[in-house]
Amino acid sequence: MTAARDRTGFLRSAAGVAAVACVIGLQASGARPNATQREAGAQAATRGPYLGQKAPGLTPQLFAPGFVSTGIFERDVAMTPDGREFYFSAGFRAVTTIMVTRLRDGIWTAPEVASFATDPAYFYMEPCVSHDGRRIFFLTTRPRAGQAPKSGWGSNSIWAADRNGDGTWGEPYDLGPPINGPDLTYFPSITSDGTLYFSRAKVPGKDSAIYRSRLAGGRYQEPERLPDSVNGAGLIYNAFVASDESYLIAGVEGREDATPPKKANYYVFFRNPDGTWTAGTNMGPAVNDLANTQHSPYVSPDGRYFFFSSNAAAEPAAPSLKGLTHARLVELNSSPRNGNSDIYWMDARIVQELRRAGR
Repeated sequence: MTAARDRTGFLRSAAGVAAVACVIGLQASGARPNATQREAGAQAATRGPYLGQKAPGLTPQLFAPGFVSTGIFERDVAMTPDGREFYFSAGFRAVTTIMVTRLRDGIWTAPEVASFATDPAYFYMEPCVSHDGRRIFFLTTRPRAGQAPKSGWGSNSIWAADRNGDGTWGEPYDLGPPINGPDLTYFPSITSDGTLYFSRAKVPGKDSAIYRSRLAGGRYQEPERLPDSVNGAGLIYNAFVASDESYLIAGVEGREDATPPKKANYYVFFRNPDGTWTAGTNMGPAVNDLANTQHSPYVSPDGRYFFFSSNAAAEPAAPSLKGLTHARLVELNSSPRNGNSDIYWMDARIVQELRRAGR
């Protein structure tokens, strides 16, 4: 969410066209498999934990290319505690919704629209699964009771669905006050004790801040704005919080220690033993040089992997139009790293290394 983009990052511009031109040389040189090979590879890789992907190190890797990262806009990861359901946001033009793939009989199912996000009249994104796997939170533009529908992203609120006895999700419902109100409310993230962290803004891209609400007696309490050590420098938004509340990762725009200065970067904020927060540590070039949009930080339930979204395009090779066909151009436009948002992952050791470096 920045002043230059809508708050989702689902931005259509000439950048996508430029990105396709950028990868023509790379693709024409035969560096990437054709569509049939890519589909076969994706199917073969979707067995076992983490969709059968090879575990990454401290260099970010595209996640599940051809299966999750496909060339349309993809961002926002959420997983169930057992790692057997993988949710992500996907969008194209006027459609933005939440997809899910499930591990069944050792094989991941083809991604499908989540049952609580099927109404095409509204947008759905930013899923977050509770630590017992019994509730899922998400952002939607669906109007709340008594609220008139607004076009586009004019309405943002956090809704939820509860798990039925048969494992399916029940009907979605508005979390209501004190979480939702007249302001825009989005990007839920939850701790193991049920504390809900979220972003709130009156004007998109202008005044967002991170809030949290404690769960007491089964009800969310009045949200509290995090202190200025978190909210005081730059425009902060979309914060993922660790299950034990020991740190949070968020996108921040406008800080002088960003690369380049004031550009949106990912920062990690550590919680001290006395409950105060550090002022935020830049996550460095491995993450921020790759990510031109900072919208979707997430760490897997087992704490092993850090996921984030990036619209980085493939590095150009020597430009060549020899042998280029219309079908090839269509394929390039429908592949990951074409300038749309993709999902990346890396070893979550980066968080603890940054903590040690800051001591």
